Amino acid sequence: MEKRIYPQAIESVVMPEPFGKKSFDDAKKAVAALQGLYDRNTKFLRDSFAALAAGGDESKRYRAFYPEIGVTTNSFTQIDSRQAYGHMPTPGHFSTTITQPALFETYLVEQLRLIMRNHGVPVTVSESTTPIPLHFAFLEGTHVDGAAAERIKRPIRDLFDVPDLDGTDDQIANGTFEVAFGEPRPLAPFTAQRIDYSLHRMTHYTATSPQHFQNFVLFTNYQFYIDEFVARARAQMAEGGHGYTEFVEPGNVVTKAGQSVPSEGVAAPRLPQMPAYHLKKPNHGGITMVNIGVGPSNAKTITDHIAVLRPHAWLMLGHCAGLRNTQALGDYVLAHAYVREDHVLDDDLPVWVPIPPLAEIQVALQEAVAEVTGLSGYDLKRIMRTGTVATIDNRNWELRDQRGPVQRLSQSRAIALDMESATIAANGFRFRVPYGTLLCVSDKPLHGELKLPGMATEFYKRQVAQHLTIGIKAMEKLAEMPMERLHSRKLRSFSETAFQ
Repeated sequence: MEKRIYPQAIESVVMPEPFGKKSFDDAKKAVAALQGLYDRNTKFLRDSFAALAAGGDESKRYRAFYPEIGVTTNSFTQIDSRQAYGHMPTPGHFSTTITQPALFETYLVEQLRLIMRNHGVPVTVSESTTPIPLHFAFLEGTHVDGAAAERIKRPIRDLFDVPDLDGTDDQIANGTFEVAFGEPRPLAPFTAQRIDYSLHRMTHYTATSPQHFQNFVLFTNYQFYIDEFVARARAQMAEGGHGYTEFVEPGNVVTKAGQSVPSEGVAAPRLPQMPAYHLKKPNHGGITMVNIGVGPSNAKTITDHIAVLRPHAWLMLGHCAGLRNTQALGDYVLAHAYVREDHVLDDDLPVWVPIPPLAEIQVALQEAVAEVTGLSGYDLKRIMRTGTVATIDNRNWELRDQRGPVQRLSQSRAIALDMESATIAANGFRFRVPYGTLLCVSDKPLHGELKLPGMATEFYKRQVAQHLTIGIKAMEKLAEMPMERLHSRKLRSFSETAFQ
């Protein structure tokens, strides 16, 4: 029998020079320090891997840590709590690990500026005790040569830290995180490793870089909407942009304002699972649109990841089944409540938790419908109904015993049914991202009213353009609103993180 030979245990750990804790009373300087530390530590890991692939020393382990931002308050002084974020709930020490400070620069500067203003205290930048996984240290788009990796004889996990799913979760956002005695309280809803995990998943699912995502996100469950969005965005770029600077498509294909053809990027050879398109403005102030396909699983997956970018709002634009005989095909449904039979969030957000409508979102959507259709007041009721939207995980719910789903839909006063809206709203509630839903009735299965052959094409051609115009106009209205007004205190729990 062949004797198995085990390598010697690694007893030595190589790390960059220790980084001393530094205090800042200027948010921009603090973020610059975070950036310098992050760049140094990730470069150390990349260089160490390259050296090992070239035949370097495999008797050592290589480790570097995420940067950390911390702040301490010692007073119960009541601060201006009209804003939903930017302040700590109690005195104590608060901290969070940070990744990719360049991507989050505008966000981080604003969060730190508010904390300094509201509490009159400095913030500290230091190294955390959380190692950076090698996988997350590589620059975006890096291709690791398989042959080079094979030259490293020991398992990568022996030599470098790898993603640790035990510490990559949503306990802070879910409100279930328990602070151990003597440990700092969380300053942000996501840790660095949780963010890194989602940034990598986002690129995989959408075929676009996280840097292109904008703060106002539209979700749809039909390619028709994407086709209309793309045609409109390309036309806007050719005409000078109309206030937008770039349009980005899967493969990071970039068309700049004033151009009619892309100037960079390579089109994805095939569309990813949930392709994303970005109509960009400075400081991520534009609109991203994602085709999430059909079903609550996709809806949860993509919102789980986009949430780490801390967008200012997301809306669902899609088709639904109208449940009332008084509705007509093409009517709009503005959701003000949700019946959650999607089940994908049951373990994170119990179904007994109400998902409230957000006034700012509701008003923007209603005003956009009125402006685009030319209807107002009582006349608007002819084409739009506000009410409860039910989301279900069974696409063929109509084939079930009618005493089941239909009876529940009637008892809940639901006026429309789809497979994504409640999931997106519930994850918006869970992650403190303002949310809303405007659906278009595309069929009425309870009343035997389905689109006949040929009707579908004409219906989509007519309704999608108007529906998308309404969604874009609503987003532009929200973008003009002060952020402290848009981010509602309705979404905050008893003990919240200071970061939005």
